[in-house]
Amino acid sequence: MTDLYLGLGSNLGDRERLLHRAVEILVERIGRLKSLSAFYETEPWGFCSEHPFLNAVAVLRTGKTPEEVLHITQAVERELGRCSKSTGRVYADRPIDIDLLLYGDVVMEADFDVPGEEGRKVHLSLPHPLMHERSFVMEPLAEVAPKVVHPVLKRTFRELLAALADR
Repeated sequence: MTDLYLGLGSNLGDRERLLHRAVEILVERIGRLKSLSAFYETEPWGFCSEHPFLNAVAVLRTGKTPEEVLHITQAVERELGRCSKSTGRVYADRPIDIDLLLYGDVVMEADFDVPGEEGRKVHLSLPHPLMHERSFVMEPLAEVAPKVVHPVLKRTFRELLAALADR
């Protein structure tokens, strides 16, 4: 069993209800909920929008592989109304966004086939390569796991959040 850290966000629709529903489905399909942060209202990152986000971090205990978790999270996004994924760091409003932040201390880069979509691949980087640059990720992450050490940067989440505040 592995601790899985997921970043959750929503800036369209009933944001709080969508985040709670996403967590419910993720628990049903991935594993036991260890911790859920408070919900943080934040401005969009990487694009302009009049719709603020609600963001949170969920920590689940899972026996699923990173690939299985990726496919499940993308299915949950579609079920909750997300029509397209951000590509090439081009972002847009969305009812739900679920990012794999950390899977234990696994460090990996991999491309996986998308089930049912011949020839289409999805990329997974663990830990999430931009998480330490985003306060909307680091605040809730430092809340639920302040002493956990980033497997690449070798700093705790609390230290990484403090470094963001110093910028």
